[in-house]
Amino acid sequence: MTDFSNQVAVVTGASSGIGRAIASGLAAKGATLCLVGRMLDELKNLSASLKIPSTQVQLCRVDLDLDDDIERLQKSIEDNFGCVDILVHSAGALSLGPIESVRISDFDWQYRINVRAPALLTQILLPLLKMQKGQIVFINSSVGLVSKANLSQYAATKHALRAFADSLREEVNEMGIRVLSVFPGRTATPMQEMIFNWEGKDYPPTRLLQPQDVAAVVIHALSLPRTAEVTDISIRPMAKV
Repeated sequence: MTDFSNQVAVVTGASSGIGRAIASGLAAKGATLCLVGRMLDELKNLSASLKIPSTQVQLCRVDLDLDDDIERLQKSIEDNFGCVDILVHSAGALSLGPIESVRISDFDWQYRINVRAPALLTQILLPLLKMQKGQIVFINSSVGLVSKANLSQYAATKHALRAFADSLREEVNEMGIRVLSVFPGRTATPMQEMIFNWEGKDYPPTRLLQPQDVAAVVIHALSLPRTAEVTDISIRPMAKV
């Protein structure tokens, strides 16, 4: 697989779950990392666990609900790295409930985190990605393909994210930039544990897709020769729960 030495990877949602696993996988391949998340302590824990020099890791506490935070992130990346080779959008927000009673304010919140934030971050980092003929990864969800009950708002944002990624791909392929959407099924993450608790079910993490499984697939796709582009990956747990 490709060695990512001398490549700069920006990973949102890096403090837990799939984002954390992807960041760890890229670090193992030598990438320089900009780890983005809301929980600085968790980012520090992740950084300490990585087997790369501290000079290859930048920690950025960012609230993706705030445009000012996103713009400060862009400035920090430009000042510290000057380019971006890989951008991974793994941060996400989820609110559950039937359409009859779910709050519209929760819809607004999920839209800002799941759609608007990755759209804005992609837009302002695009000049740095164009310099490197970079790669962009959107960690979507299986409900971005097939909606389910009690997930109407979340599913709508994930369908929107897929549409954004598809349009982006059509625009930037000619610049040499690859765009990948990943649609994981139930994965052993804090978000999934919350869903199981809401459903009143026991949480069975060992029977779910593991974050490392998703990370392995993503890193393999990023490693492919430039004669190929993987556009969409659906991955689900082998066990049905």
